[in-house]
Amino acid sequence: MGNIEVGNTKIVADYITEIKGADQFEIVTHKYDGMAYTPLINLAKEEANKGELPPYEGTAPDLSQYDTVFIGGPVWWGTYPQVMFTLFKDINLDGKTVIPFTTHEGSGLASCANDVKKAFPKAKVTGEFSIYGHEVRTGKAKVEKWLKGL
Repeated sequence: MGNIEVGNTKIVADYITEIKGADQFEIVTHKYDGMAYTPLINLAKEEANKGELPPYEGTAPDLSQYDTVFIGGPVWWGTYPQVMFTLFKDINLDGKTVIPFTTHEGSGLASCANDVKKAFPKAKVTGEFSIYGHEVRTGKAKVEKWLKGL
């Protein structure tokens, strides 16, 4: 959360792309642009409590060509930001291996992996990973170790 040039989750996604040669689809919403920390976390909590599904830019990616899909995001109020659940309604991961990851400041995976399992009951959800946001910029070795263990 907050105004940073490159988000922690994007940095981890870039490591995955570099190490695994993975393609990326970034979920972008401008709903939170320019918001200060406290109003942002209050809005995130309200959205989660109401089950709101904010829109994202563009269209959902066609994932039919992939056997494995990494799903990453920060932890907001115990799970992914609500915009991720908007995406989950728009994609089909039946039969795929899905690997959730999170960036956080103390929440670990929270309920993200379980929420992915609920959203995609016909997918194999495995290999979940979390990393502190403040470790991301110097934590490439941790990401590499995780990826080698998959």
